Amino acid sequence: MPTHTVRTTLALPADLLAAVDQAVQAGYARSRNELVARALQRELAAQQRAAIDAAFAAMAEDPAYQTEAREITAAFTQADWDALRLAEGLPRETGGGL
Repeated sequence: MPTHTVRTTLALPADLLAAVDQAVQAGYARSRNELVARALQRELAAQQRAAIDAAFAAMAEDPAYQTEAREITAAFTQADWDALRLAEGLPRETGGGL
């Protein structure tokens, strides 16, 4: 499905534009437009990853999240133990657990 494109104008430092042209001539992109669009996509993806990382970092300091994580870990402890035993070819324990 073709992407809708919009024509715009960018002002770039001369040395950056020269580097773009060199990259296009070297075959890294078919055109200036393609190279700039890919660079912008990468930058926006990096910003999105940074925002997600920041959210996870905030979770590390959130007491409610920490409590929930401990509860989930406790709830799955037996299942994790059973999966490990199964992966090692050992019989599943019945009863007492760890």
